[in-house]
Amino acid sequence: MKAAKDEDIVLTGDRPTGKLHLGHYIGSMQSRVRLQDEYAKCFYMIADVQALTDNANNPEKVHKNVVEVALDNLAVGLDPNKTTFFIQSQIPEIAELTIFFLNLVTLARLKRNPTVKNEMKQKGFGENVPAGFLAYPISQAADILFCNSNIIPVGEDQLPVIEQDNEIVAKFNATYGETFRKIKPILSTTPRLVGIDGNAKASKSLGNAILLDDSPEEVKRKVMMMYTDPNHVHASDPGKVKGNVVFTYLDTFDPDKAGVEKLKQQYKRGGLGDVEIKKRLITVLENLLLPIRTKRQALARNPEAIMEILREGTERTRKIAKETMARVRKAVKIDYFS
Repeated sequence: MKAAKDEDIVLTGDRPTGKLHLGHYIGSMQSRVRLQDEYAKCFYMIADVQALTDNANNPEKVHKNVVEVALDNLAVGLDPNKTTFFIQSQIPEIAELTIFFLNLVTLARLKRNPTVKNEMKQKGFGENVPAGFLAYPISQAADILFCNSNIIPVGEDQLPVIEQDNEIVAKFNATYGETFRKIKPILSTTPRLVGIDGNAKASKSLGNAILLDDSPEEVKRKVMMMYTDPNHVHASDPGKVKGNVVFTYLDTFDPDKAGVEKLKQQYKRGGLGDVEIKKRLITVLENLLLPIRTKRQALARNPEAIMEILREGTERTRKIAKETMARVRKAVKIDYFS
């Protein structure tokens, strides 16, 4: 039974740049499945336009992954009867709203956004940053506001973007009259999942993540590659738990917290080999991924049904977008023929 939060609208989404992985699962997918039972209205956006901001020369990559990310979300429990799925590019009103918002933000303000600055540095853009990438906070404001959503689950690194989005809300309302609600971020309490190589972030592009549809053999291969304690050569050697990726994953995914704590103490004393803790993690991950993988494989046998979910959801969303833009055009005084 949904809680009485009928006035609030939740929006979540993914960029279709590859299949989703365990980092996505704990960072966002679990919470969006929970939120669809707590809020009366939820939207899930496949952000293909956003994906093109740094994949403009590889549209095929974006195109083929639209169904893949939909499959991943359906497999973990996102329900199209509770959450409306839609494809960003098929809602032209988002682009129209972005154009109006572009007039409310200066170039200097965009360059100051720490989230955008960090991502520009990671991708090595420098001064050759695509304008669409730099203007990401503006387009995100349009993504959120076109369907009147105001509840946005985010990681801490995205808070500066939400802050700038709310600046746009305030500027639009002050200039044209009260039109949009302030956006409320729901901060994820889950720390970012490290990569299997010990890198600070599990990433599709770095190839250091366990995918939700990885086979049992592939999960085993990746776990056996995991970074542990390089000085823990023999099982009898005392080992370090901090920075040990296997224990990081056990802490995150093993439901037997007391059992993991005992293993940590034994590992630190010596007498516990890396292979043994990796075997435990393989079992834990397979218990988690087996039902997801099984459901995903069943859904993937009927791609037409997936596209129908996306088509129906996009059509419902488009109606809301048209209503929003009618209100916006009236506020901006360009509703000449209405």
